[in-house]
Amino acid sequence: MPDLSYLAAVRDSYDTVASDYFERVPAPADLDPLSRGMLNVFAEMVRTARLGPVADLGCGPGKVTAYLAERHVPAFGIDLSPEMIAVARRAYPDLRFDVGSMTSLPIGDDELGGVLAYYSTHHTPPTLLPVLFGEFYRVLAPGGSLMLAGHVGADQHLRPAQAYGGHPVSWETYLLPPDRIVELLKQARLVLTARLVEEPGEGATRTFATFLAHKPERP
Repeated sequence: MPDLSYLAAVRDSYDTVASDYFERVPAPADLDPLSRGMLNVFAEMVRTARLGPVADLGCGPGKVTAYLAERHVPAFGIDLSPEMIAVARRAYPDLRFDVGSMTSLPIGDDELGGVLAYYSTHHTPPTLLPVLFGEFYRVLAPGGSLMLAGHVGADQHLRPAQAYGGHPVSWETYLLPPDRIVELLKQARLVLTARLVEEPGEGATRTFATFLAHKPERP
């Protein structure tokens, strides 16, 4: 059995910052054009394929889930933090939000037309990313799409003490090179469609990357 003890720190930390996170993190409509454009591409892909609903994994307060729903994508959110889910349910009462872990999704095999992991995997130790990516593969319908986005770096391991309004947190952050993420996706039998690497903009210090992949059709 893999060691999933890190999940408690992630859950408790996001429970602590949930309200401030909702206030401080921009909505997708306020993102830079490239980030917003990749979300729009993903929305069009899953909407036109009509292979099933989309799970926004690590949905936080639900802003991205709502953005997809506004674009006529049948989306729902899952997050490890009960407080984040409570915020999302209050903000978007017409959408579905559930507490759950990406390490063991409460979703059947081949059920989803899409999986979105938007800045939600960087607290996972790299040795456990195959568990997450294996779950993404399992729940996707053949032909279903994955969008994975987040911070990348040169095998960096960060331990911030505070976040989102100065609240104490105990999570850890792992930044991997884009090529390593691609290799892990391939090991999970997901086929890379595209990748976009965004260099830090003015006032930013981190590089961002977005990966589009899909589960192959059955022969």
